[in-house]
Amino acid sequence: MTTLNGSPEKENMAGVRNLFRVYVNTMNKHPWKTTIISTGVLVGAGDVIAQQAVEKKGKSHDVMRTAKMTVMGLCVLGPGLRTWYLILDRVVKGAGTSAAVKKMLMDQTLWAPSFLAMFFCLVGAMNGKEVEEIKDKFRSDYIDAMKINYMIWPAVQIVNFKFVPMQHRVIVVNIVALFWNTYLAYTSHKA
Repeated sequence: MTTLNGSPEKENMAGVRNLFRVYVNTMNKHPWKTTIISTGVLVGAGDVIAQQAVEKKGKSHDVMRTAKMTVMGLCVLGPGLRTWYLILDRVVKGAGTSAAVKKMLMDQTLWAPSFLAMFFCLVGAMNGKEVEEIKDKFRSDYIDAMKINYMIWPAVQIVNFKFVPMQHRVIVVNIVALFWNTYLAYTSHKA
């Protein structure tokens, strides 16, 4: 079906371009708010995908679980990522491949392990788990999550640190993380 303005595909692309333009303008005016809100939305979306596409929950979707994941994105991950990237830019000066590799190495040796540990602990605590249950979950899933992390994030982060301006790094990570968040939401909530 075509419309007066052309094909639906052209209209969809125009809509995506307009949405991106609004995002960029908003990010330039309000970098903290935009980072935090976009992170919360994408972490919540990752949980929706985990519940619907991976776990096949259908109508038994756990809305509270999605709300908790969204809150974690809003209150922990969004502010944490923005702060972390600002720190990396202060500590590692310059641009180019060398700086990107240094930032990636710091990211993957400092941020990734500590973030994943915090993530598993927070999810357990938000779900009312006892300390021993949280420890058991950590022991059973942390190493596998780190292995998968190292298969995805080093390459993403080198590209991100080398080619993407600071104000847009979190959204690049959040877009890739939509799939990562799906994995984390599934892993952290599976029995």
